[in-house]
Amino acid sequence: MSSHRRSAPPVTVHRINPLSLARPSGFSHAVTATGGTLVFLAGQTALDAHGAIVGDTLPAQFEQALRNLLTALAAADGDPSQLTRVTIYAKDPEDYRANAAELGRIWRRRAGDTYPAMALIGVTRLWDEEALVELDGIAVLP
Repeated sequence: MSSHRRSAPPVTVHRINPLSLARPSGFSHAVTATGGTLVFLAGQTALDAHGAIVGDTLPAQFEQALRNLLTALAAADGDPSQLTRVTIYAKDPEDYRANAAELGRIWRRRAGDTYPAMALIGVTRLWDEEALVELDGIAVLP
């Protein structure tokens, strides 16, 4: 058995936005990643460290849910630029659309200006009844 440790292959992430599709705003149409380790991030709502939902508006809850998602990612030694997929579950998609500009500012402040492939799914209810939004994701780490 060899004692040589092979170095991990470099991770290459490409965000793909074909000109033939509508210009994306706050997401990428496709993301490819080669090399590295997949990290699957569980759904995160606006729970604080004590298990209580914080924030009574969608933007406030989105910010806490994103903070929680990024905390889980950091615990796996990842950073926001390594997110390749995020799914947003919202109880009120119209409220999400109405707050899109503010949610974009929150994303850029917390996660930067690169965007994973994303989807918004309207739901009737989340695990925590008071939750307005939940985020889950996939990242690729070196």
